[in-house]
Amino acid sequence: MSGTTGGNPLIAQGTLNRIRGSITIPGFTTLNVTAPFLGKEGISLSLEGNTVTYIPTMTGAVTSPEPYQMVACEVHLLKTQNLAALYKAQMESLATIGNFTVRPDASTLPDYAIINGAISDVRALKFDGTDAGWVTTLRGYYLINSSLFSLV
Repeated sequence: MSGTTGGNPLIAQGTLNRIRGSITIPGFTTLNVTAPFLGKEGISLSLEGNTVTYIPTMTGAVTSPEPYQMVACEVHLLKTQNLAALYKAQMESLATIGNFTVRPDASTLPDYAIINGAISDVRALKFDGTDAGWVTTLRGYYLINSSLFSLV
């Protein structure tokens, strides 16, 4: 068996904390998001695009590490609370919000520092009394392959 754990089935699996996930926006603290402002779906974060681009050659490929990835952060706010109205007002005034931090639901996973953020869009809204969601997407970019900068 390989690796440090071998085939031991008794490795602790850890615990998720469903109310730990949050978003902090230093430039717009009234837009900070914590569990009481979220629907059951909470917050999701998608890192989009490749971490490395492969450039084909005659006999293989050259790697070209990317310095960042685009990010989409879906936030399931509740339209029954004022925070959704604050996001709506910010989007109508100026949708750019600057840097923000996304904290995941596992304490073992470090926070994600997102650069140059904006309120990108709002999912279709139902006004039939059956859906409390005001789901918005925040976008920005996430720095990766930081060792590239030490090679300059």
